[in-house]
Amino acid sequence: MKDSNKLTKRILWAMIIGVVLGIALHNFVETPFVDKYLVGFVFKLCSKGFVNAIQMLVVPLVLFSLVVGTSDMGDVAKLGRIGGKIMALYLGSTAIALLISMAVGFVVRPGVGFDLSQYSETMANYKPGTPTPVVDVFLGIITKNPFASLADGNMLQVIFIALLMGCAITILGSKVERVKEVFTQMNELTLQLVWMVMAFAPYGVFFLAVDTFTKLGFAAFKPLALYMIAAFIALFVHAIVSYGSMLTLLVRVSPFQFLKNYADVNSVAFSTASSNAALPIALEAITKKCGVDPKISSFTIPLGCTVNMDGSAVTQAMATVFIAQAYGVNLGAREVVTIVIMATLATIGAAGVPGASMITLAMVLNQVGLPVEAIGIILGVDRILSMTRTCLNVSGDAICTMIVAKSEGMFNKEVFNSRK
Repeated sequence: MKDSNKLTKRILWAMIIGVVLGIALHNFVETPFVDKYLVGFVFKLCSKGFVNAIQMLVVPLVLFSLVVGTSDMGDVAKLGRIGGKIMALYLGSTAIALLISMAVGFVVRPGVGFDLSQYSETMANYKPGTPTPVVDVFLGIITKNPFASLADGNMLQVIFIALLMGCAITILGSKVERVKEVFTQMNELTLQLVWMVMAFAPYGVFFLAVDTFTKLGFAAFKPLALYMIAAFIALFVHAIVSYGSMLTLLVRVSPFQFLKNYADVNSVAFSTASSNAALPIALEAITKKCGVDPKISSFTIPLGCTVNMDGSAVTQAMATVFIAQAYGVNLGAREVVTIVIMATLATIGAAGVPGASMITLAMVLNQVGLPVEAIGIILGVDRILSMTRTCLNVSGDAICTMIVAKSEGMFNKEVFNSRK
């Protein structure tokens, strides 16, 4: 635990120093040396290299941990029960997050009176991704080629493959004992590789922070300050009221202790803006610091990285309200219900990488008749929001996992409270 605390402190200090240096360098971002050599080469190489190294391990980590976690259940009926509980929590919390976000958007009204003319060039150059029809989202879970799914990193399909394999291993039992042992050993090997990469986390976090703030600075936030403030309010309300209540009432633990236990996970999530990047350290923290049996967490945490995106849901709802207000479009009860349903579906299967929610947002905007090109308006500040919402995403995975673990008698409160 001492080594983990040291890593956490180093990551946090690296992020702070990176933010300060980035803001200072922002004043010189147009100079050739800073633009070409620092931002264009050094910062890009080190920051993206770190994220790429982590994401290189995400697919094998999800595959092996889910196969092992599913097969360790030892009972298909138990697996179905736990899967039903965690999915109900994931989808229910996402719907609540959407309603909170829209309520804040209607009160703060960030898009009212917003002048779009200065963003016409940005909107003209933006090429949105093609939104996927809802039926194709569900059909896309069933892969035609499992090897292609693994190669392409299609996380919903990888999860589907892993769950099927885990269930099959559970049913066959002793007949495939060696196969299960191989998956267990591969899972251990992948975790070791992850920690080898995580040894460089402070340096990666530093370069991610300095790269982001050198490009944006603070001046870039001014035109969209109200939108960002409204989104932050919604994120914090959901974190404090919704998740805080769940921890206090359902798990019977202190939210402040949870923040302490999960600090290293949130620091990686914030600096990388990627729930996938935080997955390896989350699997470690939820077991060793939060007291959840790995038989539960190895199944629910990787699943949550794909289907539980409360932070992304908050910013999608706020972006929709903001764009609607900017265009003078009134959102009635029917549109609100549509946004809740579509945004919940859109977050399922969204890639756990920076900016992925901006692609799925296109699906939501189409359903309520708003121009998809308007996404270009908010791209400039989305990275900052992405860093914050990713913390909510990974924390939500952990809290829902703790609730399920407690209901199954697989939560150790002494371990949770052992860290001072």
